Amino acid sequence: MLLVGLTGGIASGKSLVARVLQDLGARLIDADRIVHELLEPGQQAWQEVRNHFGDGILLTDGCIDRRKLGEIVFNDEEKRTWLNGCLHPRVFDAFLAQARHLASRPQDTIVVLDAALLIETGYHRKMDRVIVVYAGPEQQLERLMARDNFTEAQALARIRSQMPLVEKRGYADYVIDNTGTRERTELQVRDVYAKLKQEAMRAS
Repeated sequence: MLLVGLTGGIASGKSLVARVLQDLGARLIDADRIVHELLEPGQQAWQEVRNHFGDGILLTDGCIDRRKLGEIVFNDEEKRTWLNGCLHPRVFDAFLAQARHLASRPQDTIVVLDAALLIETGYHRKMDRVIVVYAGPEQQLERLMARDNFTEAQALARIRSQMPLVEKRGYADYVIDNTGTRERTELQVRDVYAKLKQEAMRAS
């Protein structure tokens, strides 16, 4: 089994790359989906986040308003650091549990952890290989404003909260350049997947 970390900046095209990898046969584990589960009402992480930020971040049904929480943490580094420290160790524990469950699959299985903050949290060191999806800062800004209806200031706050993509590239075993067409990006993903599959087969 080959553990592959997939990361990139917000609005870099990471979701597209994840879908293609999954279509090609990789087993995808989505860190954001794990976070959603951790923050369901009644969960320990939900209670800790509620205690830390107050009931003002809750919707009427008790769920955490992720957009409101985002507005807080993307404009306050100390609060963002606290939230990451609360959630990310749990996210990685959940990933490892799911990966162990997949260990009964064929030995050349490729398990991909899709995580925006893989490098910032240091968990890239626990991966066999790391893929970074790259897009230019202007593209990130334009895509994020269009996708989430953010103002420029809101979008920039989110982009600047993450390590610059040009820096993340230095940690990558493979870089997917998503500055061009969708077709060009998909061709790169297919090429990377073929190489990963060869590695997984050699290691099995």
